[in-house]
Amino acid sequence: MAASSPILSIKGLTKHFGGVQAVTDISLDVQAGETLAIIGPNGAGKTTFYNLLSGRLNPSSGSVRFKGKEISGLAPHVVSRMGISRSFQINNIFPEMSVRENVEVAITVQQGESRRWLNRASDNQQVHQQATQLLQDLGLTHLAEQIAGTISYGDKRLVEIAMVLAIRPELVLLDEPTAGMTPDETGRVVELVRGLARTGKYTFLITEHDMRVVFDLADRILVMHRGSRLMLDSPERVRANPEVRRAYLGEEDPVTEQT
Repeated sequence: MAASSPILSIKGLTKHFGGVQAVTDISLDVQAGETLAIIGPNGAGKTTFYNLLSGRLNPSSGSVRFKGKEISGLAPHVVSRMGISRSFQINNIFPEMSVRENVEVAITVQQGESRRWLNRASDNQQVHQQATQLLQDLGLTHLAEQIAGTISYGDKRLVEIAMVLAIRPELVLLDEPTAGMTPDETGRVVELVRGLARTGKYTFLITEHDMRVVFDLADRILVMHRGSRLMLDSPERVRANPEVRRAYLGEEDPVTEQT
């Protein structure tokens, strides 16, 4: 792939359910290393859009190309192994396992192993070392041996991000990563994602309702409205656009909007 080629190229992406048009003719390119935020009111089509990118839904029409390869219609596990990883709005962890074991599971799944080995995960020294390094990189070493179901909500979200990164993705889809968090927890996630973005190893797509998070992290913002692309531009231009303010921000200052 040429250096100037987008890591993700979306052309005319459309999804309808019967007579309901959930996503309509969205086209955009995402460059490697970019952080793109996706905003819009409830019902704007953000979740459907993510499901199309991650393989959970097949498009009605249009194309999604990752690193030059068509991925539309591929199963989620195939998309994941190609280098696209996704978090969800709710915690997606194994609550009865330790934090380290959760990360080890993710690493082993990435390597193509079946889940039958779960009880032997920590016996694999290479997997154990990779998990240790990842927890250290994300500042989670102090939680490594704690049972995941007993840690705070904010820490659970950080563990889920660790599991997402354990798959060694190039493109990371974060779905409402700070939902339900306290301001302190939100700040930790923002600092974590900002630090990861600075490494240049990851390209981020982030759906997020907290506009402080959006404007702190995004290089560009895609504004969706009723399934369509309303605007794609820099945070400064999105903030100033009166059509965006009417359709989504309700004439509120986007920095203070918390819906």
